[in-house]
Amino acid sequence: MEKKVSVYTLSGSKSRQKIELPEIFNTPYRPDVIKRAVISEQSKRYQAKGVNPLAGKNVAASSWGVGRGAARVPRRHGSHTHHANRGAFVTMAVGGRSAHAPTVEKKLVEKINKKEHRLAWKSALAATMDKELVKQRGHQIEKIKEFPLVVVDDFATINQTKEVVKALEKLGFKEELERTKNPRKKAGIGKLRGRRKRYAKGPLIIITEDSPIQKAASNIPGVEVKTLKRVTVEDLAPGTHAGRLVIWTKSSFEQLRER
Repeated sequence: MEKKVSVYTLSGSKSRQKIELPEIFNTPYRPDVIKRAVISEQSKRYQAKGVNPLAGKNVAASSWGVGRGAARVPRRHGSHTHHANRGAFVTMAVGGRSAHAPTVEKKLVEKINKKEHRLAWKSALAATMDKELVKQRGHQIEKIKEFPLVVVDDFATINQTKEVVKALEKLGFKEELERTKNPRKKAGIGKLRGRRKRYAKGPLIIITEDSPIQKAASNIPGVEVKTLKRVTVEDLAPGTHAGRLVIWTKSSFEQLRER
């Protein structure tokens, strides 16, 4: 007998509707495959970088040769500046070339087989139903009534941020929103490069197609809204750790069952 999942209203109560649990939720948990898939997806965002081929080499320098009691490194030409007779060009000299400088030709993408990536997606999706894994990620799930949590399609039509927050609180996400509200400060030079704060990952709302809730929920820290077609393994297992807290709309859950 197949398990059935309840559909919840925006007031947080169960409706009379029930949906059969898709077979995909029976996929075994494979943290090793999930980690490979997430790293592969992250590597596709890396930007190629390299140095100027002439860096450290564009200088007039030559060795003095032997018999002068000095190292035979190339030295700068000239006699009237403080740079004269300094070592140049070689890797050990100040301002010299780099020994093994990064090149733009380096392959940055970690490849993964299609079937393996598909298995990782299924496994990460099935892990969202495991309460222990969700709790280990740090999500506050004490007042959430059911996993997976399916909500009526009216949820996707909400077009105001305060209404989204109100609906989430009634569904049992008040503590979760409190957890993700305050960002953590980060140390280091990253503060000057757009990485001043770090926000915790909150609930992921999965819908069928582009809806008003995408804009309405964009101002809530930690909350993400994505269509089912655009959900990646990294969305389901941020930082390679499976067990993301997920909210489904009824139509997206049915679409998953059809797939």
